Amino acid sequence: MNGEERRTKIIDLLRHSNVPLSGTQLAGQVGVSRQVIVQDIALLRANEYAIISTNNGYLLSDSFAASRVFKVIHTDEEVEEELSLIVDCGGRVEDVFVSHKIYNIVKAPMNIHSRLDVKRFMDNLASGKSSLLKNVTSGYHYHTVTAENEEILDYIHDALKERGFLAPLQDYEPVDFKK
Repeated sequence: MNGEERRTKIIDLLRHSNVPLSGTQLAGQVGVSRQVIVQDIALLRANEYAIISTNNGYLLSDSFAASRVFKVIHTDEEVEEELSLIVDCGGRVEDVFVSHKIYNIVKAPMNIHSRLDVKRFMDNLASGKSSLLKNVTSGYHYHTVTAENEEILDYIHDALKERGFLAPLQDYEPVDFKK
């Protein structure tokens, strides 16, 4: 199998998987090392495939055509409720980021798209010594959320607003998040 055939196979494997596939799993499927997979993923991204890296492996993000950034605020105790609300409405929480006055934009991938992912995130948070990124900006933070269509994102917006999690945008926001 040459490189082009291998990358086509990788896309096919990612497209037909409902869970992230690790570099080791992909390497075993196509008969190369994990390092070759990392290079192939970089080439595929350069060819505009929306491949997301998570702590559990790689995902292809084709089915999530709509994307929106939400500015939110809540307490540490409300994190699970906020994430569950988004995934229950049909969204995928791609990342979390803050706009810090000194450090500028600080971003971390999340890739949370189910209640199971929310539970894993909360378990990891509880077992670690780290705190939430939102705490460096007094609770204000942003999530990039993807969904199958704009209507789902509108529904998520309304649910976040109703629950009081949506934060008002300011004139100095780092990019235009308004929809």
